[in-house]
Amino acid sequence: MQKLKRFGAFAGIILILLVVMAYFFQEKLIFLPTKLSQEYSYTFPANFDEIFLKTDDGASLNALHFYANDAKGVILYFHGNAGDLSRWGEIVLPFVDMGYDVLVMDYRNYGKSTGEISEEALYQDAQLFYNYVEDKYAINAIIIYGRSLGTGIATHLASKNPSQKLILETPFYSLLDVAKARFPFLPLKQLLRYKMPSYQFIKEVQCPIRVFHGTEDAVVSYDSGKKLFDTIPQTDKKIYTIPNGNHNNLNEFEAYWEGMKMELK
Repeated sequence: MQKLKRFGAFAGIILILLVVMAYFFQEKLIFLPTKLSQEYSYTFPANFDEIFLKTDDGASLNALHFYANDAKGVILYFHGNAGDLSRWGEIVLPFVDMGYDVLVMDYRNYGKSTGEISEEALYQDAQLFYNYVEDKYAINAIIIYGRSLGTGIATHLASKNPSQKLILETPFYSLLDVAKARFPFLPLKQLLRYKMPSYQFIKEVQCPIRVFHGTEDAVVSYDSGKKLFDTIPQTDKKIYTIPNGNHNNLNEFEAYWEGMKMELK
């Protein structure tokens, strides 16, 4: 009995420590940026401009604006939670080859970008870049694209602004939903400061919505993406299920590119 009490006390202490760590270090779990020096020079086999936009609170946000020959439109691309533009610039190049200009930004503290990150700041920064492309392209030429973490940002943006289409790659029902799948024993609803309720935002999106998700995704489960898709009230929606695809390799599957060619024709 005494041993059981000691074990219970020990388990309680561990749980309290996990709760404290989850609250104070959640940014370290959600955001995995790599930094670049301000002198870093990007090199890509495509025509592009490097730009910086200033926010109202003094942050400096770095982005790459790629140009296609005789562009069909522009893809405003919001990337995943890891890396920086030296990586994501390479990832978006196939869309340039498919005839689209692409604008991809680094979030605060990623790459050369600066500023204090928060969920609200991410939404405001996305709006800043939407305003940038809106000044240069017709509304019906703007495609909003989100990947992984970026799907929450892209969905929020599309719920507030018109666009030709919203494309979501490996999206989640909510960030809280993803966290619960990993840490079901923690009171995350109370702890998590970053909830990104895409299932709420997506109900306000007026443009066509396309979802790409792999069945073997161990980071954001296919079930989470499918649950989000099922909440979309409008009829102009489609999900591209990639059998055996995981979180980071959908571009290795023919089904992914077949879907993209249909959506970006």
